[in-house]
Amino acid sequence: MVVYREKLKTSAGVFSLLSTDRGLCYIGFVNKGDQGNDFIKKNFAGAEVKTGGKYNREAAKQIKAYLAGKLKKFSVKLDLISSGFSRQALQKVKAIPYGKVRTYGEIAAALGNPKAARAVGNANRLNPIPIIIPCHRVVASTGLGGYGGGLPLKKKLLLLEDVDLG
Repeated sequence: MVVYREKLKTSAGVFSLLSTDRGLCYIGFVNKGDQGNDFIKKNFAGAEVKTGGKYNREAAKQIKAYLAGKLKKFSVKLDLISSGFSRQALQKVKAIPYGKVRTYGEIAAALGNPKAARAVGNANRLNPIPIIIPCHRVVASTGLGGYGGGLPLKKKLLLLEDVDLG
């Protein structure tokens, strides 16, 4: 198996993109020290790592367009490495429209388990493809909640989408 790695410099920071021949599988926040090495070790031990990759190139193009306010819906093919409840939660998060937010509790209720808000939060924390699976659009009932890329980036992304932060 081959894992492709690409570094993407944007107005929102530097990201590490990882993909397989099946699709984009990871976006890491390089400014938070995440190059994707731990993700590769955990999920692709022994894989050959190369630079480039068609899904990384497509993701880079779409992320740049999104950050420039020119793209509202991502279409890059994904290879989501997640299972069970986390995968279901991330699929619900992926369906949140541009410019809208949902609470952790609303996502849990949509999954038929209204008491699973913390589990939804954990799924978001482990989201391997932030921005494209827009966990920045999930907020706490009492405020913004957390974000792996840091709250300044979460705020920047929500403001880009014209979300009223109150």
